[in-house]
Amino acid sequence: MTDLCWLILVCASTPALLFFWNCVYFRRPHRIPSDSPRVSVLIPARNEEGSIGGCLEAALASEHVTLEVIVLDDHSTDRTAGIVREMAQSDARVRLANSSELPEGWCGKQFACFQLSKLASYEYLAFLDADVRLSKEGLAKLIGFQQDRNVPLVSAFPRQIMVSWMELMIIPMINFMLLCYLPMWGMRHLPMPGFGAGCGQLFLATRRIYELIGGHSLVKESMHDGLKLPRAYRKASYFTDLCDGSEIACCRMYRNASQVWNGFVKNAREGIAKPPLIFVFSILLSLAFILPGPLLLILQDRLTADQTNILALAFCLSFLPRILLTGGKARELLGALFHPVSVFLFLSIQWYANYRYWIGQPVGWKGRIVESPEKA
Repeated sequence: MTDLCWLILVCASTPALLFFWNCVYFRRPHRIPSDSPRVSVLIPARNEEGSIGGCLEAALASEHVTLEVIVLDDHSTDRTAGIVREMAQSDARVRLANSSELPEGWCGKQFACFQLSKLASYEYLAFLDADVRLSKEGLAKLIGFQQDRNVPLVSAFPRQIMVSWMELMIIPMINFMLLCYLPMWGMRHLPMPGFGAGCGQLFLATRRIYELIGGHSLVKESMHDGLKLPRAYRKASYFTDLCDGSEIACCRMYRNASQVWNGFVKNAREGIAKPPLIFVFSILLSLAFILPGPLLLILQDRLTADQTNILALAFCLSFLPRILLTGGKARELLGALFHPVSVFLFLSIQWYANYRYWIGQPVGWKGRIVESPEKA
Protein backbone atom coordinates (compact mmCIF):
# COMPACT_ATOMS: atom_id res chain seq x y z
CA MET A 1 0.00 0.00 0.00
CA THR A 2 2.88 2.35 0.73
CA ASP A 3 4.17 1.90 -2.83
CA LEU A 4 0.73 2.83 -4.20
CA CYS A 5 0.63 5.93 -2.00
CA TRP A 6 4.02 7.04 -3.29
CA LEU A 7 2.94 6.38 -6.89
CA ILE A 8 -0.15 8.52 -6.37
CA LEU A 9 1.99 11.31 -4.90
CA VAL A 10 4.35 11.22 -7.88
CA CYS A 11 1.41 11.34 -10.30
CA ALA A 12 -0.09 14.32 -8.44
CA SER A 13 3.12 16.27 -7.79
CA THR A 14 4.61 16.02 -11.28
CA PRO A 15 1.83 17.97 -13.06
CA ALA A 16 1.72 20.45 -10.18
CA LEU A 17 5.44 21.15 -10.55
CA LEU A 18 5.13 21.39 -14.34
CA PHE A 19 2.22 23.81 -13.86
CA PHE A 20 4.39 26.21 -11.87
CA TRP A 21 7.24 25.89 -14.36
CA ASN A 22 4.91 26.53 -17.27
CA CYS A 23 3.56 29.68 -15.63
CA VAL A 24 6.97 31.23 -16.31
CA TYR A 25 6.28 30.88 -20.05
CA PHE A 26 2.49 31.21 -20.23
CA ARG A 27 2.30 34.99 -19.83
CA ARG A 28 0.00 37.81 -20.89
CA PRO A 29 1.44 39.91 -23.73
CA HIS A 30 1.67 43.64 -23.08
CA ARG A 31 3.79 45.25 -25.81
CA ILE A 32 1.87 47.19 -28.43
CA PRO A 33 3.63 47.86 -31.77
CA SER A 34 4.07 51.54 -32.58
CA ASP A 35 3.55 51.26 -36.35
CA SER A 36 -0.19 50.39 -36.45
CA PRO A 37 0.30 47.00 -38.14
CA ARG A 38 -2.18 45.90 -40.79
CA VAL A 39 -4.15 42.77 -39.96
CA SER A 40 -6.91 40.82 -41.69
CA VAL A 41 -9.42 39.47 -39.17
CA LEU A 42 -10.81 36.28 -40.69
CA ILE A 43 -13.98 34.77 -39.23
CA PRO A 44 -15.52 31.49 -40.44
CA ALA A 45 -19.22 31.48 -39.56
CA ARG A 46 -21.86 28.77 -39.79
CA ASN A 47 -25.19 29.47 -38.08
CA GLU A 48 -23.72 32.08 -35.74
CA GLU A 49 -26.55 34.63 -35.62
CA GLY A 50 -26.33 34.76 -31.83
CA SER A 51 -22.61 35.54 -31.81
CA ILE A 52 -21.46 37.18 -35.02
CA GLY A 53 -22.72 40.69 -34.25
CA GLY A 54 -20.86 40.94 -30.96
CA CYS A 55 -17.77 39.41 -32.52
CA LEU A 56 -17.71 42.03 -35.28
CA GLU A 57 -18.38 44.93 -32.93
CA ALA A 58 -15.48 43.91 -30.70
CA ALA A 59 -13.11 43.41 -33.64
CA LEU A 60 -14.01 46.77 -35.19
CA ALA A 61 -13.28 48.50 -31.88
CA SER A 62 -9.65 47.32 -32.03
CA GLU A 63 -7.04 50.00 -31.37
CA HIS A 64 -3.44 50.51 -32.58
CA VAL A 65 -4.01 48.42 -35.75
CA THR A 66 -5.25 48.93 -39.29
CA LEU A 67 -7.69 46.15 -40.04
CA GLU A 68 -10.16 44.58 -42.37
CA VAL A 69 -12.72 42.05 -41.18
CA ILE A 70 -13.82 39.29 -43.54
CA VAL A 71 -16.60 36.88 -42.60
CA LEU A 72 -17.07 33.72 -44.64
CA ASP A 73 -20.64 32.48 -44.39
CA ASP A 74 -20.45 28.69 -44.53
CA HIS A 75 -23.95 27.90 -45.84
CA SER A 76 -25.72 29.21 -42.74
CA THR A 77 -29.46 28.57 -42.45
CA ASP A 78 -30.05 31.42 -39.97
CA ARG A 79 -29.54 35.21 -40.07
CA THR A 80 -25.73 35.10 -39.92
CA ALA A 81 -25.20 36.48 -43.44
CA GLY A 82 -27.88 39.14 -43.01
CA ILE A 83 -26.32 40.46 -39.81
CA VAL A 84 -22.89 40.69 -41.43
CA ARG A 85 -24.35 42.34 -44.53
CA GLU A 86 -26.02 45.02 -42.42
CA MET A 87 -22.79 45.75 -40.56
CA ALA A 88 -20.84 45.89 -43.83
CA GLN A 89 -23.19 48.61 -45.06
CA SER A 90 -22.30 50.79 -42.08
CA ASP A 91 -18.56 50.02 -41.90
CA ALA A 92 -16.45 49.61 -45.03
CA ARG A 93 -13.90 47.53 -43.13
CA VAL A 94 -16.36 44.61 -43.04
CA ARG A 95 -16.72 42.22 -45.96
CA LEU A 96 -19.02 39.24 -46.39
CA ALA A 97 -18.05 36.27 -48.54
CA ASN A 98 -19.87 33.03 -49.25
CA SER A 99 -18.21 29.65 -48.98
CA SER A 100 -17.87 27.30 -51.91
CA GLU A 101 -19.28 23.81 -51.58
CA LEU A 102 -17.29 21.72 -49.14
CA PRO A 103 -14.86 19.49 -51.08
CA GLU A 104 -14.48 15.86 -50.16
CA GLY A 105 -11.82 15.31 -47.53
CA TRP A 106 -12.11 18.75 -45.94
CA CYS A 107 -13.47 19.77 -42.55
CA GLY A 108 -15.81 22.75 -42.83
CA LYS A 109 -13.86 25.11 -40.59
CA GLN A 110 -10.50 24.38 -42.17
CA PHE A 111 -11.90 24.92 -45.67
CA ALA A 112 -13.50 28.18 -44.54
CA CYS A 113 -10.23 29.43 -43.05
CA PHE A 114 -8.32 28.43 -46.17
CA GLN A 115 -10.76 30.38 -48.36
CA LEU A 116 -10.55 33.37 -46.03
CA SER A 117 -6.76 33.44 -46.34
CA LYS A 118 -7.17 33.85 -50.12
CA LEU A 119 -9.41 36.88 -49.59
CA ALA A 120 -7.15 38.65 -47.11
CA SER A 121 -5.28 41.81 -48.09
CA TYR A 122 -2.85 42.27 -45.20
CA GLU A 123 0.30 40.58 -43.93
CA TYR A 124 -1.08 39.46 -40.56
CA LEU A 125 -3.89 36.89 -40.63
CA ALA A 126 -5.97 36.66 -37.45
CA PHE A 127 -8.22 33.60 -37.54
CA LEU A 128 -11.05 34.15 -35.10
CA ASP A 129 -14.01 32.02 -34.04
CA ALA A 130 -17.35 33.83 -34.14
CA ASP A 131 -17.88 33.44 -30.40
CA VAL A 132 -14.64 35.28 -29.54
CA ARG A 133 -14.71 38.88 -28.32
CA LEU A 134 -11.45 40.78 -28.77
CA SER A 135 -10.41 43.44 -26.29
CA LYS A 136 -9.60 46.86 -27.72
CA GLU A 137 -5.85 46.28 -27.53
CA GLY A 138 -6.04 42.51 -28.02
CA LEU A 139 -4.94 42.31 -31.65
CA ALA A 140 -2.13 44.81 -31.13
CA LYS A 141 -0.82 42.91 -28.11
CA LEU A 142 -0.98 39.60 -29.97
CA ILE A 143 0.95 41.07 -32.90
CA GLY A 144 3.49 42.49 -30.46
CA PHE A 145 3.87 39.03 -28.92
CA GLN A 146 4.39 37.44 -32.33
CA GLN A 147 7.00 40.04 -33.25
CA ASP A 148 8.81 39.49 -29.95
CA ARG A 149 8.82 35.71 -30.39
CA ASN A 150 9.71 35.99 -34.11
CA VAL A 151 7.63 32.96 -35.12
CA PRO A 152 5.14 32.69 -38.01
CA LEU A 153 2.24 31.30 -35.95
CA VAL A 154 1.05 32.19 -32.46
CA SER A 155 -2.10 31.39 -30.56
CA ALA A 156 -3.78 33.03 -27.58
CA PHE A 157 -5.98 31.22 -25.07
CA PRO A 158 -8.91 33.59 -24.41
CA ARG A 159 -10.59 34.00 -21.05
CA GLN A 160 -13.39 31.45 -21.05
CA ILE A 161 -16.86 32.58 -19.99
CA MET A 162 -18.64 29.73 -18.23
CA VAL A 163 -22.23 29.81 -17.00
CA SER A 164 -23.74 26.33 -16.87
CA TRP A 165 -22.52 23.61 -14.52
CA MET A 166 -21.17 21.46 -17.35
CA GLU A 167 -19.18 24.41 -18.66
CA LEU A 168 -17.62 24.92 -15.22
CA MET A 169 -16.76 21.23 -15.00
CA ILE A 170 -15.22 20.63 -18.41
CA ILE A 171 -13.98 23.82 -20.08
CA PRO A 172 -11.28 24.59 -17.44
CA MET A 173 -9.74 21.23 -18.34
CA ILE A 174 -8.36 22.84 -21.53
CA ASN A 175 -5.94 25.11 -19.70
CA PHE A 176 -5.43 22.54 -16.97
CA MET A 177 -4.21 19.86 -19.38
CA LEU A 178 -2.12 22.39 -21.29
CA LEU A 179 -0.29 23.73 -18.24
CA CYS A 180 0.05 20.45 -16.37
CA TYR A 181 1.16 18.17 -19.21
CA LEU A 182 2.83 20.22 -21.99
CA PRO A 183 6.41 21.24 -21.13
CA MET A 184 6.47 24.79 -22.47
CA TRP A 185 10.22 25.00 -22.23
CA GLY A 186 10.25 22.32 -24.92
CA MET A 187 7.72 24.27 -26.98
CA ARG A 188 9.98 27.34 -26.89
CA HIS A 189 13.32 25.66 -27.50
CA LEU A 190 12.75 22.34 -29.30
CA PRO A 191 11.37 21.97 -32.85
CA MET A 192 9.58 18.64 -32.44
CA PRO A 193 5.92 18.65 -33.59
CA GLY A 194 4.82 17.04 -30.32
CA PHE A 195 5.51 20.32 -28.51
CA GLY A 196 3.11 22.21 -30.78
CA ALA A 197 -0.15 23.43 -29.27
CA GLY A 198 -2.58 26.30 -29.59
CA CYS A 199 -6.19 27.34 -29.24
CA GLY A 200 -8.34 27.13 -32.34
CA GLN A 201 -10.41 30.09 -31.15
CA LEU A 202 -7.64 32.57 -31.97
CA PHE A 203 -4.59 32.17 -34.23
CA LEU A 204 -2.32 34.84 -35.67
CA ALA A 205 -0.24 33.90 -38.71
CA THR A 206 2.12 35.77 -41.01
CA ARG A 207 0.75 35.58 -44.50
CA ARG A 208 4.02 34.77 -46.29
CA ILE A 209 4.81 31.61 -44.33
CA TYR A 210 1.15 30.58 -44.16
CA GLU A 211 0.92 30.63 -47.96
CA LEU A 212 4.36 29.08 -48.38
CA ILE A 213 3.54 25.92 -46.44
CA GLY A 214 -0.15 25.68 -47.34
CA GLY A 215 -1.81 26.88 -44.15
CA HIS A 216 -5.06 25.14 -43.27
CA SER A 217 -4.74 22.78 -46.23
CA LEU A 218 -2.18 20.93 -44.10
CA VAL A 219 -4.91 20.08 -41.59
CA LYS A 220 -7.88 19.92 -43.94
CA GLU A 221 -9.37 16.77 -42.40
CA SER A 222 -8.92 17.89 -38.81
CA MET A 223 -11.51 19.17 -36.34
CA HIS A 224 -8.76 20.07 -33.88
CA ASP A 225 -6.84 22.90 -35.53
CA GLY A 226 -5.77 24.11 -32.10
CA LEU A 227 -3.48 21.10 -31.90
CA LYS A 228 -2.91 20.16 -35.52
CA LEU A 229 -2.08 23.53 -37.09
CA PRO A 230 0.90 24.31 -34.81
CA ARG A 231 2.18 20.77 -35.32
CA ALA A 232 1.86 21.16 -39.09
CA TYR A 233 3.99 24.32 -38.90
CA ARG A 234 6.58 22.47 -36.85
CA LYS A 235 6.65 19.59 -39.32
CA ALA A 236 7.47 22.25 -41.93
CA SER A 237 10.41 23.35 -39.71
CA TYR A 238 8.81 26.50 -38.23
CA PHE A 239 8.48 27.22 -34.53
CA THR A 240 5.14 28.22 -33.02
CA ASP A 241 4.21 29.81 -29.71
CA LEU A 242 1.25 30.52 -27.46
CA CYS A 243 0.31 32.91 -24.70
CA ASP A 244 -2.20 33.67 -21.99
CA GLY A 245 -4.91 35.52 -23.91
CA SER A 246 -7.12 36.41 -20.94
CA GLU A 247 -6.54 40.13 -21.59
CA ILE A 248 -6.63 39.73 -25.37
CA ALA A 249 -10.05 38.14 -25.81
CA CYS A 250 -12.87 36.30 -24.10
CA CYS A 251 -15.06 33.50 -25.40
CA ARG A 252 -18.11 31.51 -24.43
CA MET A 253 -17.48 28.46 -26.55
CA TYR A 254 -20.49 26.35 -25.51
CA ARG A 255 -23.80 27.17 -23.87
CA ASN A 256 -25.25 23.95 -22.48
CA ALA A 257 -24.28 20.44 -21.42
CA SER A 258 -25.03 18.90 -24.81
CA GLN A 259 -22.82 21.39 -26.65
CA VAL A 260 -20.01 20.92 -24.15
CA TRP A 261 -20.15 17.13 -24.41
CA ASN A 262 -20.41 16.93 -28.21
CA GLY A 263 -17.94 19.76 -28.72
CA PHE A 264 -15.26 17.92 -26.78
CA VAL A 265 -16.16 14.55 -28.27
CA LYS A 266 -15.66 15.79 -31.85
CA ASN A 267 -12.03 16.71 -31.08
CA ALA A 268 -11.15 13.95 -28.66
CA ARG A 269 -9.54 11.39 -30.96
CA GLU A 270 -7.17 14.01 -32.29
CA GLY A 271 -6.01 14.69 -28.74
CA ILE A 272 -5.51 12.08 -26.03
CA ALA A 273 -8.46 9.82 -26.82
CA LYS A 274 -6.67 7.67 -29.36
CA PRO A 275 -4.76 4.58 -28.12
CA PRO A 276 -2.25 4.30 -26.60
CA LEU A 277 -2.53 7.80 -25.10
CA ILE A 278 -6.00 7.18 -23.72
CA PHE A 279 -4.71 4.28 -21.62
CA VAL A 280 -1.74 6.28 -20.35
CA PHE A 281 -3.75 9.36 -19.44
CA SER A 282 -6.59 7.35 -17.92
CA ILE A 283 -4.10 5.83 -15.48
CA LEU A 284 -2.18 9.06 -14.80
CA LEU A 285 -5.25 11.24 -14.30
CA SER A 286 -7.06 8.66 -12.19
CA LEU A 287 -4.09 8.14 -9.88
CA ALA A 288 -3.39 11.86 -9.53
CA PHE A 289 -6.83 13.44 -9.35
CA ILE A 290 -9.57 10.85 -8.74
CA LEU A 291 -8.18 8.29 -6.28
CA PRO A 292 -6.54 10.31 -3.44
CA GLY A 293 -9.78 11.52 -1.84
CA PRO A 294 -11.71 8.23 -1.96
CA LEU A 295 -8.71 6.28 -0.67
CA LEU A 296 -8.35 8.63 2.29
CA LEU A 297 -12.03 8.25 3.13
CA ILE A 298 -12.45 4.53 2.55
CA LEU A 299 -9.15 3.35 4.02
CA GLN A 300 -8.70 5.88 6.81
CA ASP A 301 -8.81 3.22 9.54
CA ARG A 302 -6.32 0.96 7.77
CA LEU A 303 -3.70 3.47 6.65
CA THR A 304 -0.53 4.06 8.61
CA ALA A 305 0.36 7.62 9.61
CA ASP A 306 2.94 7.85 6.83
CA GLN A 307 0.50 6.53 4.23
CA THR A 308 -2.13 9.02 5.38
CA ASN A 309 0.32 11.90 5.15
CA ILE A 310 1.46 10.89 1.67
CA LEU A 311 -2.12 10.63 0.38
CA ALA A 312 -3.12 13.88 2.08
CA LEU A 313 -0.25 15.69 0.35
CA ALA A 314 -1.23 14.13 -2.98
CA PHE A 315 -4.85 15.17 -2.37
CA CYS A 316 -3.85 18.81 -1.78
CA LEU A 317 -1.51 18.89 -4.77
CA SER A 318 -4.21 17.42 -7.00
CA PHE A 319 -6.39 20.50 -6.45
CA LEU A 320 -3.71 23.18 -6.44
CA PRO A 321 -3.28 23.91 -10.19
CA ARG A 322 -7.02 23.95 -10.84
CA ILE A 323 -7.66 26.30 -7.92
CA LEU A 324 -4.91 28.67 -9.04
CA LEU A 325 -6.34 28.71 -12.56
CA THR A 326 -9.59 30.22 -11.24
CA GLY A 327 -7.88 33.51 -10.42
CA GLY A 328 -10.06 33.73 -7.33
CA LYS A 329 -13.35 33.92 -9.27
CA ALA A 330 -16.09 32.54 -7.03
CA ARG A 331 -18.02 30.43 -9.57
CA GLU A 332 -14.88 28.97 -11.09
CA LEU A 333 -13.53 28.25 -7.61
CA LEU A 334 -16.72 26.34 -6.84
CA GLY A 335 -16.16 24.29 -9.98
CA ALA A 336 -12.55 23.65 -8.97
CA LEU A 337 -13.69 22.09 -5.70
CA PHE A 338 -15.27 19.35 -7.82
CA HIS A 339 -12.07 18.77 -9.78
CA PRO A 340 -12.14 14.95 -9.41
CA VAL A 341 -15.59 15.02 -11.02
CA SER A 342 -14.21 17.20 -13.83
CA VAL A 343 -11.42 14.72 -14.48
CA PHE A 344 -13.85 11.80 -14.45
CA LEU A 345 -16.14 13.56 -16.95
CA PHE A 346 -13.15 14.52 -19.10
CA LEU A 347 -11.99 10.90 -19.25
CA SER A 348 -15.55 9.76 -19.93
CA ILE A 349 -15.63 12.02 -22.98
CA GLN A 350 -12.40 10.47 -24.28
CA TRP A 351 -13.72 6.94 -23.89
CA TYR A 352 -17.10 7.85 -25.37
CA ALA A 353 -15.35 9.34 -28.42
CA ASN A 354 -13.46 6.09 -28.86
CA TYR A 355 -16.63 4.06 -28.45
CA ARG A 356 -18.35 6.10 -31.18
CA TYR A 357 -15.32 5.62 -33.43
CA TRP A 358 -15.09 1.86 -32.80
CA ILE A 359 -18.77 1.24 -33.59
CA GLY A 360 -18.65 3.50 -36.65
CA GLN A 361 -20.93 6.28 -35.38
CA PRO A 362 -19.35 9.68 -36.19
CA VAL A 363 -20.40 12.77 -34.25
CA GLY A 364 -22.71 15.39 -35.75
CA TRP A 365 -21.75 19.07 -35.42
CA LYS A 366 -23.63 22.08 -36.86
CA GLY A 367 -25.54 19.90 -39.27
CA ARG A 368 -22.51 18.02 -40.59
CA ILE A 369 -21.12 14.59 -39.84
CA VAL A 370 -17.70 14.74 -38.23
CA GLU A 371 -15.47 11.87 -39.30
CA SER A 372 -12.39 11.19 -37.20
CA PRO A 373 -9.27 11.54 -39.41
CA GLU A 374 -7.50 8.24 -39.99
CA LYS A 375 -4.23 9.75 -38.77
CA ALA A 376 -5.66 11.58 -35.77
